[in-house]
Amino acid sequence: MATVTSRPTPQTTPAPDPAPAPPALSGRARLILIVLCAAQFMVALDFSVLNVALPVLGADLGLSPAALQWAVTAFALPSGGFLLLSGRLGDLYGRKKLFLAGLGLFGAASLLATLAWDPASFLTARALQGVGAAAIVPTGMSLLTTTFPEGPQRDRALGISGTLLSLGFTVGMVLGGVMTDTLGWRSTMGLLTLFSLIVLPLAPGLLPESRTPDRPKLDVPGAVTVTGGLLSLIYALSTAAERGFGGADVLVTLVAGLALLTAFAVVESRSPSPLVSLPMLRRRTVAFGNVGGLVTFSMMSTVVFVLTLYLQETLGLSGFLTGLVFGVQGLVSVFAGSLAPRVIGRFGARRTLVLSLVGQGLFTAAILGIGSASGAVLAAVFVSLASMCHLGAIIAYGVTVTSGVPDEEQGLATGLVTTTQQVGITVGIPLLGVLATTGGSLYGGVRTVLALDAAIVLGTAVLVALGLRRR
Repeated sequence: MATVTSRPTPQTTPAPDPAPAPPALSGRARLILIVLCAAQFMVALDFSVLNVALPVLGADLGLSPAALQWAVTAFALPSGGFLLLSGRLGDLYGRKKLFLAGLGLFGAASLLATLAWDPASFLTARALQGVGAAAIVPTGMSLLTTTFPEGPQRDRALGISGTLLSLGFTVGMVLGGVMTDTLGWRSTMGLLTLFSLIVLPLAPGLLPESRTPDRPKLDVPGAVTVTGGLLSLIYALSTAAERGFGGADVLVTLVAGLALLTAFAVVESRSPSPLVSLPMLRRRTVAFGNVGGLVTFSMMSTVVFVLTLYLQETLGLSGFLTGLVFGVQGLVSVFAGSLAPRVIGRFGARRTLVLSLVGQGLFTAAILGIGSASGAVLAAVFVSLASMCHLGAIIAYGVTVTSGVPDEEQGLATGLVTTTQQVGITVGIPLLGVLATTGGSLYGGVRTVLALDAAIVLGTAVLVALGLRRR
C-alpha cells in the first residue's frame, strides 16, 4: 500500500500593492489649467509671430531698417525688466488681480498695435504689450504652482505649460509667415487681440485669488535697482544683436545694468523685506536649477536663430519651408511635453534636468553634420530631438526651482523662473548668434556657433549635476 506523503503548501508572498495613481484633475482644475496655459501660449506667440513680418511692417509704417529691431526690443525690454517686480507685487497684493490686469493691458495693447498708424503708436503698443506680459507670466506661473499641489499634479501642469510655451514660440514662426503673406502683418497682432478676448472673460470666475498671508512693505530700492538693471542689460544685449558691442549706448547700458544688479544684491542683503530672498538664492535647487534654465533657453534660441539663417541663406529655402522645419520641431515638443512629467516621476526633476541638458548638447552637436549644399532633413531631425530634450529641461528646471518653496514665496520663485526664461531668450543670440554673421562665410559661422553652443550646454550639464548632488 502506497504511502501518501503530504507536502506543505508553499507560502507565497503577496505582491506589493501598486503605487496609487496620481489623483485625476477635476473639471474645474482642468479649466483653470486651460486658462493659464492659454495665456502663456499667447505671450510665447508674441515673441515670434512678428519676426517674419518685420520687413513688410517697416515698409507700411515707415520704420527704417535700422529701427526695425525696436519692434522686438520695445516688447522685450518691459517684458523682461518688470518680471521680478510683477511676481512680488502679485505675492503682496493678489496674483489673480495682477494677472487679470496684465491680460486686459495686453489685449488693449494688441488692439492698438493692430490699428497702429505710425511708428510711435506701434512701438508704444509693443511696449505696453511687454508690460502686460510681465504681469501675466510670473503671476500665471504662481497661480499654477499654488493651485496644483507639489507632486504629480504640479509636474503634469508644468509639463503642459512648458509644452505650450515652446509650441507657442514655434507656431508663431510658422503662422507669422503664412498670415503676413495672406492677410498682412496686422493680422499677427489681431490674432493676439483675439486670444486675449477669449481668455479674459473666462479667467475671473475660474481663477482663485492668492497672496502672502502677511503684507510686508514693498522693497522699493530693490525694485528700482533690479528693474533698472534688467532693463539696461536687456537693452544692451538686444541692441548688440543688431549692431555689435562696439556702440557707446551698448557699452554704457551694459555697464549700468551690471552695476545696478550688483547694487541690487547689496540692497537685498540689508532689506528687512527683500524683493529677492538671498537665502532662497542660496538653495542649490534654485541656484543651479536656474543656471540650467538660463542655458537651455539661451542656447536653444541660438540654434533656432542660426538654423533659420542657414536654411534660408545657405540652402535657399523659402520662409514657408523653413517654417515647416520648425513645425516638425513643434510637434516633437508636444510629444516631449506629454512625456516629461512621467520621466520626472520616475527619475526625479534633478536627474531629468541633467539628462535633458546632455541630450540637448549631444543632438546640437549632431547638427554639425549639415553640408553647404544640403542638410535640411538632417537639421530638421536633430533640431527636433534637441528641442525634445530642451523641453524636458524647461519642465524639469521649473519643477526643481519651485519644489519645496512655501506658497507665500511662489511668486518670487516663479518670478525667478520666468526672468531666467526672458534673459535666456535674450542673451543667446547676441552672445553667440552674431558669430554666424560677423565672420567669413555664413556656413562656417553657423558651424562655429553650433559647436560652441553644444559645448556650453554639455559643460552646464556637468556643472548642474555637481551642484544638485544630494548631500
